[in-house]
Amino acid sequence: MPRFPAGFELAEALTVAARQLHDTVTPHNTMRTAVRLAVHILPGAEHAGISVIERPQHRRTVAWTDEVVRSAEAGYGSGSGSGGDEHAHPGREQTPYWEHLWTAPVVRLEDSEADDGGLLLAEQGLRSALSLRLRAERRRLTVLTAYSRKPRAFDEAATRIGRLFTAHVSLALDSATVREQLTEAMRTRDLIGQATGILMERMDMDAAEAFDSLVKASQRENVKLRDLARRIVDANNAT
Repeated sequence: MPRFPAGFELAEALTVAARQLHDTVTPHNTMRTAVRLAVHILPGAEHAGISVIERPQHRRTVAWTDEVVRSAEAGYGSGSGSGGDEHAHPGREQTPYWEHLWTAPVVRLEDSEADDGGLLLAEQGLRSALSLRLRAERRRLTVLTAYSRKPRAFDEAATRIGRLFTAHVSLALDSATVREQLTEAMRTRDLIGQATGILMERMDMDAAEAFDSLVKASQRENVKLRDLARRIVDANNAT
């Protein structure tokens, strides 16, 4: 996908991006589309990734444009800002730069070779980063980060465009999540209905008795109702 021409209106570019985001079916596809679009829309962006951040200092990458992003963020996954080796860079602050996202919606890393908290990026040749929150929960953040191999690649204009873009990504991600949940709810309802029907036939019960029996078995075995229903349906289909 080519970059937008210099004269291409930002509003039109975001409209095109929003259309592509909302055409996605699942949250995973939404995030994969978002990182691909990010490198074309955000000025200065060469790579992008979406990650989930959980306390304390744990980061898991869920979508990425290329392996350099996964490698750069993998070191943060162990719960240590220095990738698990607290002596790797003596005398330097090891708190990762993205920890500031707990209190701010946007964090810019100007130069990973000079700024504390970005040493792992410098090791991968990534000099600057622009991190923007997509979702914020009490103990979990979903974050989109754009990266560049040049220092100070992201200015105020890039930050403003990034916030506009992530607003569209957040809406599309919420929409895809709701669709996925509704689809799963319908599948679960059908599955429980099938299991109830099987119990009615086998145990000579009415619908209420069969469902009550299913619920009690779920509680007794400490198994989710959906999983128990699937087990009954699978066993019935195997016979």
